[in-house]
Amino acid sequence: MADNPVRLIRFDWAIKSLLRDKSNFDVLEGFLAALLEDENIKILNLLESEGNQSHADDKFNRVDLMVEDSLGRKIIIEIQNTRETDYLERLLFGTSKVIVENQKLGEDFSSISKVISVSILYFNLGTGDDYLYKGTTRFLGMNTGTPLHIKRGSQVIENLKPGIRFITKDIFPEYYFIQVHKFPDVITRFIDEWIYMIKHEEIKDDFSSKNIDKAREKLAWVHMSRQEKAAYDRYLINLARERNIMETAAMDGMEMGIKKIAMKMIVKGEPMEKISEFTELSIDEIQSLQSMSKAGF
Repeated sequence: MADNPVRLIRFDWAIKSLLRDKSNFDVLEGFLAALLEDENIKILNLLESEGNQSHADDKFNRVDLMVEDSLGRKIIIEIQNTRETDYLERLLFGTSKVIVENQKLGEDFSSISKVISVSILYFNLGTGDDYLYKGTTRFLGMNTGTPLHIKRGSQVIENLKPGIRFITKDIFPEYYFIQVHKFPDVITRFIDEWIYMIKHEEIKDDFSSKNIDKAREKLAWVHMSRQEKAAYDRYLINLARERNIMETAAMDGMEMGIKKIAMKMIVKGEPMEKISEFTELSIDEIQSLQSMSKAGF
């Protein structure tokens, strides 16, 4: 069957706006089912957080969800999409804040919910050869290198007799990084279909992961109201402005760095021709820097 591309809105904007509606939770459930490889993920409710703001140009873009997995565990899913400095520190603060905010005062610590943080990234977070990363807390023996398996006893009734069953404890946050721009457009897992959609804003006809057909239906630009389209257009304009500001800052920073190198070479008495060859600055530009150096700037 030939592909019939439908223009979709950006997934980060959809998470911020349309997908916060309970009637659209099936789209997020499909995305999380593919990422966590659990077909029975069910969103229970949307939690209040700094990310649940109504305007597309709000600073933070974070949505917190309470979900239940196939094991019946209640897990808080934190979905983030930001382009800010100190991102890892912001991430750590966010997961810690979610845990604290959702622990009722006086409640036993055994009720603390696990937090899974999902970051959809449109920028380089670090160096690596993959587009999808998972980070967890593990305790390794300093001498043996083997992991410590933490278990907790739980009272059970077996054959009408009370007993104790030891269950592995897994309460520390998990972090998923999806580096959209590094996705090679090769589909090998269900989550790849969603990353392809996020990157290209379209869904191929042969995609078959859970609820991705719902995403095609609910994220279609043509189905949005005039107000939603206007808000979406403002969001795209803000993104373009932000990108231009960042690119300009990067170029200015690069230019300043080159001039600093040239100034150091001038102070060391390097020939102008060598400085020009090394920095690609013109002789006139180097002479101007030389005059500034002599003037004490």
